[in-house]
Amino acid sequence: MQTAAGVVLAGGRSSRMGRPKAGLAWHGSTFLYRTSALLGRAVDGPVVVVAAPGQTLPGLPDGVAVVQDPVEGLGPMQGVAAGLAAVADRAEIAFVCSTDMPFLHPAFVRRVLRGMDDTKADMLLPFARGFRQPLAAGYRTSLAGLITTLIGEGDLRPGMLFKHCEVVQFDDAQLLDDSALKRFDPELESVVNVNTPEDYATALGRRPPTVVVERFGALAGKDGHRPTEIEAATLGAAADAVGLTLDRHVVAAVNGDQVYRDAKLPLVTGDSVAFLSADAGG
Repeated sequence: MQTAAGVVLAGGRSSRMGRPKAGLAWHGSTFLYRTSALLGRAVDGPVVVVAAPGQTLPGLPDGVAVVQDPVEGLGPMQGVAAGLAAVADRAEIAFVCSTDMPFLHPAFVRRVLRGMDDTKADMLLPFARGFRQPLAAGYRTSLAGLITTLIGEGDLRPGMLFKHCEVVQFDDAQLLDDSALKRFDPELESVVNVNTPEDYATALGRRPPTVVVERFGALAGKDGHRPTEIEAATLGAAADAVGLTLDRHVVAAVNGDQVYRDAKLPLVTGDSVAFLSADAGG
C-alpha cells in the first residue's frame, strides 16, 4: 500500500448556504473538524486543510495542517492543486474532499484509496448516487503540477483534468464490493454534500451514528464490560452516554486500535469504543 494523505477543501464561497460551511455544527463538532478528523482515522499519512486567502477557520484536530490557497476565486481545482502539492513529499496518493460531508465514512475513504492501489490510476473517481464525485475522490499527489498548468491555461473545471491523465471511475456496485462499506454505508451517503440551509436542516435532523460502547477495569462497574449500543457522533458524547468523562484518568480505544482522549473525535456507524482507566495503564 502506498502512503495516503487526506486533503480537505475549506475555502469555498458557500454562496448557496449563505455562511461559511466549515464552522457549521453537527452533533458535537464542526463540519471541518469532523471531516478532517475522519480523514485522519482513514489515512496513514498527513491531513491538510486548504483555506482561502485570509479565511478564518474553526478549531482543527491535533496534527492537521492548514495550507493557504494562493489565489482566491479560481474554483475547487486550485484548492486540489494546493493540497496535493503540500503533501506530495510525504504521500503518493490522497483522498480529496470538501468540508461539507458530515456523513463521510472512513470505509468509503479506504475503498477509494484501495481502488487506486489496485488500478494504478492517476485518479479514482467515484460515480456515486448518479453523479461524478471529484471532491470525494482519490488523486495521485504528483498531479499537482498538471492541475496548476491547466488552471494557468484557463481550464478550471474538474472535467478538464480527466482528459490529461488516467482516470478510473467506480460506480455504486464497484464501490460497494467492499464488505465494510456495504455494511456501514450501503446508500453511499459518504458523498452527500450539505449545500443549502434546507440541506443543513435535514442534516441536523438526522440521528447520530449507532456505536457499541464497553467499559473495562475500574470503569466497568457492577455490570462488567457488557457491550452497549448507543447513539453518539463524537467520543465525548459516547463517554457522556455511559456516565464517563474523558480526562487524564480515562482514555478510549476505537475499534481496538489507537487510544484517544479527544472528546470531539468523530464516530461513525459500526464503531466500537472501549473505555479504559488510564491510571491502570490504559
